[in-house]
Amino acid sequence: MPTTAEILDFDEPPVPAGASPWVVPPKATVISVVDPDPEWPQLASTVSNLIIDALDVRALRVEHVGSASVPGLAAKPVLDLDLTVADPSDERVWLPRLEAAGFVLTVREPWWHEHRLLQGAPASNRAAAPVPGIPVNLHVFGPDSPELVKHVVFRNWLRHDTADRERYATVKRQAAQQPAQRMSDYNARKAAVIREIYERALAAAGFIEGD
Repeated sequence: MPTTAEILDFDEPPVPAGASPWVVPPKATVISVVDPDPEWPQLASTVSNLIIDALDVRALRVEHVGSASVPGLAAKPVLDLDLTVADPSDERVWLPRLEAAGFVLTVREPWWHEHRLLQGAPASNRAAAPVPGIPVNLHVFGPDSPELVKHVVFRNWLRHDTADRERYATVKRQAAQQPAQRMSDYNARKAAVIREIYERALAAAGFIEGD
């Protein structure tokens, strides 16, 4: 379990000199934020079962996070899932099995909580990937990563608080109003509001003392 100090730390380390997080470089694309789809939770459950089937006991936990995990919240039509494994750096234990299930490693960040990002596409787009009807971002962390806690706190708060859910939906739609952009630019346009919401979410969860 990460410490409270780690959970409250939002400073990301710089990319080491000569390193790159990109296994597959990103491309500019049109980002769409759409009305929530009631089928997203069930699709996420299907993908979670696919991951667990692929990894068996190596999958310590699979959690549906991100905007599509919040009923009533506008979102990109993409499922975000957090996968906890014992040691993300030991890729031979878990990566080949996920690749066989159709996922592709796109990001490797050993300097940031040993984070890996894999992506999966709908089965119609990739014969080897039985992901049902929607793209998937699969974030891989170790059990001590504070990101696993942050994502759940943020998700649970947005499920609970209508005002922040609406506030976040508004900034997401505004951030998406570009003809083509990289995901990092889209995320940067949301960053200030996300931090504001995080403060309220972390306080409500008991990580920040109230007045």
